[in-house]
Amino acid sequence: MSNALQRDLTNLVKRAEAFAASSPRTWAQRIHLMPPVGWLNDPNGLYQKDGVFHAYFQYAPFDVAGGVKMWGHSVSRDLLTWDYDGCVLMPDEPFDCHGVYSGSALVHDGRVTMFYTGNVKLPDADGSYDYISTGREANTIAVDTRDGSQFGEKRLLMTNADYPSGLTCHVRDPKVWRADAPCGRYLMVQGARRVVASGDDDLTARESLPVRAQREELFALIHGERWCSDAGEILVFASDDLVTWRLQNSVTSPGRFGFMWECPDYFELLPASHDGIGAGVSAEGTGVPADAAAVKILSASPQGLTGEEWEHRNLYQSGYFKVSGEIYGSCELGEFRLWDAGFDFYAPQTFGAEDGRRILIGWMGMPDDPTYGNDPTVAEGWQHCLTLPREITVGEDGVVRQAPVRELKNLRGMRRTAESALKLDEVSEAFDIEIDGIDAEFSVTLGGELSISWRAERDGTPARLEMRFAHTGRSSSGCGRTARWERLDRVDNVRIVADTSSVEVFANDGELAMTTRWYPARRTCEIAAPNARICSWELVQRVS
Repeated sequence: MSNALQRDLTNLVKRAEAFAASSPRTWAQRIHLMPPVGWLNDPNGLYQKDGVFHAYFQYAPFDVAGGVKMWGHSVSRDLLTWDYDGCVLMPDEPFDCHGVYSGSALVHDGRVTMFYTGNVKLPDADGSYDYISTGREANTIAVDTRDGSQFGEKRLLMTNADYPSGLTCHVRDPKVWRADAPCGRYLMVQGARRVVASGDDDLTARESLPVRAQREELFALIHGERWCSDAGEILVFASDDLVTWRLQNSVTSPGRFGFMWECPDYFELLPASHDGIGAGVSAEGTGVPADAAAVKILSASPQGLTGEEWEHRNLYQSGYFKVSGEIYGSCELGEFRLWDAGFDFYAPQTFGAEDGRRILIGWMGMPDDPTYGNDPTVAEGWQHCLTLPREITVGEDGVVRQAPVRELKNLRGMRRTAESALKLDEVSEAFDIEIDGIDAEFSVTLGGELSISWRAERDGTPARLEMRFAHTGRSSSGCGRTARWERLDRVDNVRIVADTSSVEVFANDGELAMTTRWYPARRTCEIAAPNARICSWELVQRVS
């Protein structure tokens, strides 16, 4: 399905991409999905069909700082070598004319249905719209594809009038899955922002989130003074036919926890030790036994967490809750745990692979934060990328763990091993390091500036895993990044995967992850890990 606007936008995008293709890219990633030109943010519509992985992403090809959002599309057979397939969904209808916002994919009946939010900002003749509670349409839209590239006619499913009362105009990012629940064959979650009356102590209380004046000031600057009075939640809808959707539940925390919960996701995992199955996916009908004790996970990206020294230090956070009960009915949310405690991670989405794995991909970026950026890539005409695809599992302890997809080991080339210490005066642009048997404090220094270390408790400071840039100016390798840390009582093993302009760290088999962009002047590596086993591999792209 196409119209004149879509054809014109397609031609403009192709021109921008063709112009960018002739420009050198010093900081281009080797094994991460990145935009052909311009701006990339949220991963969307992730799925595998007939052995091919499909990744869609928020894409603004005309402006490296963002702009009207479209969906770019890339495909892969190994989750590491991505072939760009074009800009496939554009704002070309009245109900999505100001942006094809985030959403998801459902594989069913030999085809794939995409669900997304169509953003519309109404004309504001007298300046009365704030585009939070007034002046915005958040439309839920579906569209089918059989090959991932060609789409049928877009269908408008829900508008502002179909959402519960008391919400702002920010309802977005539908995630749909096959559930076969009593209330419907399919379920959908959407992020929402509820208007909270001043003085509503149940929702405005933030005793668990001490105020930090600097963060408060920054939020007020970006979002307006009213940010602190709204509350985030997740809407749950059910359907039997993917057309008519019925509200089933509104899920939130007992006290106010941010003003907007973006990019929700829901899935169920079996504990890794489950007899004969291992870690598997249940939310998409992959054959989980009825008596299996699946762990239910609700993922969200709450905006507006102020936090303190050890909590919620980025401008925005992404994490997950363990769910007790049924998401579509009576349920309670457990502790919020961060997916990633580094600088650059937001808006993750998961999908079930055909072999039963649950795979997570996040946006390696951080919106709106003026304190650090990606100046070297901006100068090259592009910004941001996606994380490595990560296999996620859950242990008997209920903690979700992440690890780079197993396919990454197929890219390992030259190997270096050592005990206790390793110093490399030159490393490749992409490499993979494993440190096992850690029983004391350790440190890894990359490029002489970026350190990853574990420090034991001392002088009242908790034991912690830390990521720190030695120099913090915008012209340094961290481009304004400073330090991030997370409480961690012990570290048994660490894996570090570096690409041309990124570093991803996984501690204790992925119990904790930390991600950052980096732009080193030199590529060196120095490891000090007493009594530990150290292995380092160069990562080499294979030619099929």
